[in-house]
Amino acid sequence: MINALKINPQDNVAVAVRDLAPGDALEMAEGTPVPAVIAQQAIPFGHKVALAPIANGETVIKYGESIGLATADIQPGEHVHVHNLRSVRGAVKQ
Repeated sequence: MINALKINPQDNVAVAVRDLAPGDALEMAEGTPVPAVIAQQAIPFGHKVALAPIANGETVIKYGESIGLATADIQPGEHVHVHNLRSVRGAVKQ
């Protein structure tokens, strides 16, 4: 059963389409090229999960676009949210 959605082929995160428990394998639509990824912690419905390693300061890609920068190293299967992601969308440069 599909439990995550990779929106764009360039994305390094997927969206949980149901609550994921630690140890759940991500299952995406057939033909979605993603290495095996296991949820490392609980990931709520609608939240992001890393599909590949994302280094501190590296861009997080969703919709094929940057949605922010990692504020810590993120491993595949980890929850990606405000605790490890800083949004840069709409940020005002000073």
